[in-house]
Amino acid sequence: MITPQPPDAAGDEPGVESESQSVYLRFRRVFGDGSSRSADARKRAKREPGSSSPFGSGRDPEGLGSVMDALTSRLGWNSPLAQSELLASWSDVAGAETAEHSAPVGIEDGVLTVRCDSTAWATQLRIMRVQIATSIANRYPDAGITRVRFEGPGVPSWKRGPRSIPGRGPRDTYG
Repeated sequence: MITPQPPDAAGDEPGVESESQSVYLRFRRVFGDGSSRSADARKRAKREPGSSSPFGSGRDPEGLGSVMDALTSRLGWNSPLAQSELLASWSDVAGAETAEHSAPVGIEDGVLTVRCDSTAWATQLRIMRVQIATSIANRYPDAGITRVRFEGPGVPSWKRGPRSIPGRGPRDTYG
């Protein structure tokens, strides 16, 4: 590729391009120079400082606990996790002695149901209902507990079974 060129300072003949010049010009066409960058190169050059730099803001390492808290809140798992934590730590909420005689059965529509060993324990816990509900609200606000229901032990029902009859049944009708 011979093009007429003016003589340069090196003293080459006019009109003859040296091999080094041709290599330079070819590389310049292929890879470009600073003035004719590609669109991607211009975007990278215009990027805001610190937006995605390795040590910029927002790139600091975080603890696993804070990452998991952010994930559970973003996915809406706070309420079920708080409810399961409440059920698992019932002895901390109600007290050690009380937890020996009562156990949470489940949570449905914001109502925590607690089964007690005897009707006396159920009555005692009904008296302590305000204190237990306050403790739950302070420790587990995400659980969404609105009420606490205490049940006594399951007693047999004479309304169902093989010897039950419909209606009021036999009263004082003999004789």
